[in-house]
Amino acid sequence: MGLAQVKVEIEAAGAAAADDYFLESELSAWSVLEDVIARRAWIIGLFESLPAAREGWEALYPALPARLAGEAEIAELPDADWRDSYKAHFKAWQFGPLHWVPVWERGNYPLPADHGAIWLDPGLAFGTGNHETTRLCCERLVAWAQARPAGASRRVIDAGCGSGILALSAARLGCEPIEAFDLDPEAVRVSRENAALNGLESAVEFFVADLEGGLANSSADLLLANIQADVLRANVGPLRGAVADGGWLVLSGILATEIEAVEAAFWRDGALVESRTLGEWCDLAITFPPRAV
Repeated sequence: MGLAQVKVEIEAAGAAAADDYFLESELSAWSVLEDVIARRAWIIGLFESLPAAREGWEALYPALPARLAGEAEIAELPDADWRDSYKAHFKAWQFGPLHWVPVWERGNYPLPADHGAIWLDPGLAFGTGNHETTRLCCERLVAWAQARPAGASRRVIDAGCGSGILALSAARLGCEPIEAFDLDPEAVRVSRENAALNGLESAVEFFVADLEGGLANSSADLLLANIQADVLRANVGPLRGAVADGGWLVLSGILATEIEAVEAAFWRDGALVESRTLGEWCDLAITFPPRAV
């Protein structure tokens, strides 16, 4: 007998609240599955048996906020690995010449000859690029790479790399050198697996480090940091100091309610600042003027 799954569709606007709830409650059987493109979201629970799945849902339901407590679908998954149940919800998406595509579509996805793809496996943890914060960064990265003059330096740093999607996207766009780091060794391991999946093992240097150590003595033309707002604000010095003159600092992982505070922390006289919103999340793209000599 295989695993059993509990699946509950919720309002897309409640996905972040559900994710926070499970993180705070440490309910490891439960997770949130989100399709940003289709603007749909689900609570997913995986259990060893159908009775355990029913018991798990009965225990969880009364504790959920009202807007998250939808109608549950409870079923066995006898003939496939549990990751296969996610396939229906991960769709390819594109921005400019770069595509982010589920790996099971590799053989039949119509990729234009002059475009590139990052192949993604939702069975690998730490995200597939479907979250708003990652997508905002991906779009900034593509726009920056396309606007970069021929022959200009393209050094990229992905601070807090998670699954490595941003760093690997930069590699597919022809950027180099690329460094990517995360405080979590498991994130770095998954990033290397994703690199191998895309044939980019030697294109990115992945390593374990905190923000201060990972950015020491760095000078990036594009620094990407998709990290929660409080961590960004606590590391203004290392992040701002690691951007080369005229370079871009792209920050994400910022709720719309937090954007003004983050912008105030990073702004410097003469800096060019732009923010965008996707769902309830924002990003910041900052270009700093040359440092005084």
